[in-house]
Amino acid sequence: MVRLSSARVPVGMVTMYTIFRRKQHQNQEDDSSQDTKVGELKAAIGPLSGRSLQYCTDACLRRYLEARNWNVGKAKKMLEETLQWRSTYKPEEICWHEVAHVGENGLVSRADFHDRFGRPVLIMRPGMQKTAAGEGNLRHLVYLVENAILSLAEGQEQMTWLIDFTGWSLNTNVPIKVARDIINTLQNHYPERLALVVLYNPPRIFEAFWKVVKYFVDPKTFQKINFVYTNNKDSEEVMKSYFDAENLPSVFGGKASLKYDHEEFSRLMAQDDVKTAKFWGFDCKPCHVTTNWTFRSGGGSRAS
Repeated sequence: MVRLSSARVPVGMVTMYTIFRRKQHQNQEDDSSQDTKVGELKAAIGPLSGRSLQYCTDACLRRYLEARNWNVGKAKKMLEETLQWRSTYKPEEICWHEVAHVGENGLVSRADFHDRFGRPVLIMRPGMQKTAAGEGNLRHLVYLVENAILSLAEGQEQMTWLIDFTGWSLNTNVPIKVARDIINTLQNHYPERLALVVLYNPPRIFEAFWKVVKYFVDPKTFQKINFVYTNNKDSEEVMKSYFDAENLPSVFGGKASLKYDHEEFSRLMAQDDVKTAKFWGFDCKPCHVTTNWTFRSGGGSRAS
């Protein structure tokens, strides 16, 4: 074993080594304590079967514990509410053809790039909201969140959201009730799935809407929300720290173009629906989109 002697090693180095060893020991204790909590939560929820058993992995239990500050009782309550919600809402059974019409112009889509930490990215464009917002918006978003989760690399638990406010106005805004339902669903049933939210160039009028909506946002989620603006040095640093400019679309300050081809995206989602069905062990109808829409930046939309 290597020994450090204060007679030969500078005092500062000894101090740093001591701090490192203490932190290492503390981390080991934290890991051990968390493993114990996971075991306690597993015992508390009791025997599971079917999809509930498949859903409640150790990583899943950790996310619920983290969301409730490692309080087993509170995490148990939260998890049981999610299991009840999943048994009735059946988010894993939503197929693309059921929700495709909501996002036919690129309202929400999964990007073809990841952030610097390997997390999948969902791009949201609220200014593209053309239909009356309602339950369809929630199901469409839940579908894409479930889709992004199944695309996660091994060991990765979170995703990133990029929200482009180009074209947003109070006329295209979702009602407060719909926004609240979306926030509550995501916070209550997808805890610790969100790593970062970027609100890119929100107009000043959005502040009035945000003042109301932010009270529905959990404090932990609130800390992950970043308001980012063009020609702002701090904002540029935020984007550089999370994204590669070569992959990032120009509407978010990057160098890539942003295209949404509904026909191509529908094809990819149909393929993913087959994978989803196989993962959960059920049959899913093939996706059929009766109208093919293509959106290209600068080119508008067209039906084919």
